[in-house]
Amino acid sequence: MRSGEKNIYIIIAVLVIGMISYRGYQEITDPDPGIPYYTTASPELKQTADKIYKDNKCSDCHSLWMIRNMMASVPAPPLDGIGDIRNEQWFYDYLSSENPQTILPTRLNATYKMPSYAHLPEQDRRTLAAYLASLKVEDWYLEETKKREYEKLTGKKYPQ
Repeated sequence: MRSGEKNIYIIIAVLVIGMISYRGYQEITDPDPGIPYYTTASPELKQTADKIYKDNKCSDCHSLWMIRNMMASVPAPPLDGIGDIRNEQWFYDYLSSENPQTILPTRLNATYKMPSYAHLPEQDRRTLAAYLASLKVEDWYLEETKKREYEKLTGKKYPQ
């Protein structure tokens, strides 16, 4: 091995060790804040709502806990954190409406529009409404999302 090759290998090794060390330092100084989504629902409410959610194939269009049906191609909104946007009464009215588009219009093709769940028993609609209202997002994530969206839309740094 020539001395020039040896020097290149040494430089590469130093760079790799430096990058690994820096990554370790970042982990210590900037710990992962964790998953930003959570629910305030009781275990019983969650279990009952999950069954209604699955029975009605809600996952064909919506993701929950960042899990999306791999076969779905519908651009429906994710449900994670939606309880910070709407309240339980709103969800109940929406799920009970014969035509949900009168409450929340959509630009989706008619095939993919939110169907009415007015046919479900009232208790099921109330359970789903309570559960959807319990889906929250951590405050730090909302702030990060606002910042990213502002900068993406305006091309300017987010005002502090």
